[in-house]
Amino acid sequence: MLLQRFKLKPISLLTFNVLLAIWLGVFLNAAFYQKMQALTPYTGLKAGLFVAASVGVVTALYLFALQILNWKWTAKPIAIALIFIGGFAAYAVNTLGVWITADQIQNMMQTNIAEARDTWSWRLVIWFIGMVIVPIVVILKVRLKPESGLKQVFKKIMALLVSLMLVGGLLFIFYVDFAAIFRENRDLKGMISPQNMIAASVSYYKKKAPKQNLPLVHYGEDAQLSQALKGAPKLMVLVVGETARAENFALNGYAKDTNPRLSKQDILNFSQVSSCGTATAVSVPCMFSGMPRVDYDERLASHREGLLDIAKRAGYQVTWIDNNSSCKGTCDRIGEYKIPEPIKQKWCKNGECLDEILIDSLKAYLETIPKDDQRPQLVVLHQMGSHGPAYYKRAPAAFRVFKPICDTNAIQGCTQEALINTYDNTLLYTDYVLDSLINTLKNTTQYQTGLWYLSDHGESTGESGMYLHGAPYAIAPSQQTHVPMLMWFSSAWQQQEAKQIKCLAQQSKNKLSQDNLFPTMLSLLDIKTKVINPKDDMLQTCPKP
Repeated sequence: MLLQRFKLKPISLLTFNVLLAIWLGVFLNAAFYQKMQALTPYTGLKAGLFVAASVGVVTALYLFALQILNWKWTAKPIAIALIFIGGFAAYAVNTLGVWITADQIQNMMQTNIAEARDTWSWRLVIWFIGMVIVPIVVILKVRLKPESGLKQVFKKIMALLVSLMLVGGLLFIFYVDFAAIFRENRDLKGMISPQNMIAASVSYYKKKAPKQNLPLVHYGEDAQLSQALKGAPKLMVLVVGETARAENFALNGYAKDTNPRLSKQDILNFSQVSSCGTATAVSVPCMFSGMPRVDYDERLASHREGLLDIAKRAGYQVTWIDNNSSCKGTCDRIGEYKIPEPIKQKWCKNGECLDEILIDSLKAYLETIPKDDQRPQLVVLHQMGSHGPAYYKRAPAAFRVFKPICDTNAIQGCTQEALINTYDNTLLYTDYVLDSLINTLKNTTQYQTGLWYLSDHGESTGESGMYLHGAPYAIAPSQQTHVPMLMWFSSAWQQQEAKQIKCLAQQSKNKLSQDNLFPTMLSLLDIKTKVINPKDDMLQTCPKP
């Protein structure tokens, strides 16, 4: 009944396009204009004029595009699609400070139901109603005036000329400012909705979308174990962390004690480590690929053998145990341990599991290994870690030590103190999980045991208006790229490899990165292959025996 009473006067197609351009250009992009104001050197009136010019350029460009695309029979479908896409993109940019890039589209394509559900909140519902549903209802109710084809074409030509003149004039007046800002901040376009979502999707499908039936590229085919192996076989546990940032680790000097247990273990902590990417879909395949970040080819990595394949070829039993949204293709050709149902029932709820499932799963897996099995082992544990925005779900009640907490996934509405406390509690829980894994390995006497922990990327928790992760690497804050890394070795391993351990300890404050994982891990596992890059192998700096 309400929709039937709600009637609007007919408007021309030009008026429709102008109003739509204003909606897309002005109302969806407040965060972009705030960023432009922050990047300009001006203050006062001149800063205001520059922001107004930015609004004018974006709106005029949208009007130009709409005059080409929108005709009477296409106007409403295109408008609805743009408002729907733009509404969601603008929510991410304006409320979470997330820039829409091809990497973000990749994250969206690879997420699971549980992760997607964690992003839903009452704020998103309110935004969706106000910024998507209401405008779409208005569009459906609008009636377009009938106009002759000749008149419509004339209006379009005039509007196109006016749009070009407006864009050209404003860019001419502020050319130096626009050129300087976009030269240094090329990814700013990721803040302009809805073009960011459209452009990022096109970029994803052109550059990142997995191609089907590509031939497997073999890599490290010469891999073999060193002939000079001593003592019991090795068992290395590699823990791939999730969304942990180094600056919140007490081991790295953070004020709050987020590492009470690890600080008592005999570990090697590396305080200056950077990630390959700012999202799991990039960092995890990259760190296992053998390609350094600057040369990383995502398409090639998707169908080329990596670290785990090479270790398997050399004679290791390689096993992946997952508590996240998959291994991103890195474990496709190795064994993935199926977590027993009783363990799942103990730690899982609504499709998500606490990371203690990894402790029990590792113990259960080790129990399946026959006592006379002399194969060396590489086990990868993939954490849920500190995955946001529902940080409060990542740590059980006993680890909610830092208070007050943010017990919602609408993290923008929490105080900075509560949000940081909740995030820190997830790190406190990770500290417990890693400590428990180390203690498990201490009791595993069948092997020389070691543990290597490395987070995939960091996280923004409101700094500079940014939340979560996935920012373009060139402009990503240190919170998203500076990640924790630590190692632990059993007494048996330390006795056999004393010089290696001493060398690693000397690099605790060196600038390192996920590039170091591939070559250093292979060397630690006594695997010889020509694909090890000595420049990134931390053990290559060790004195030769």
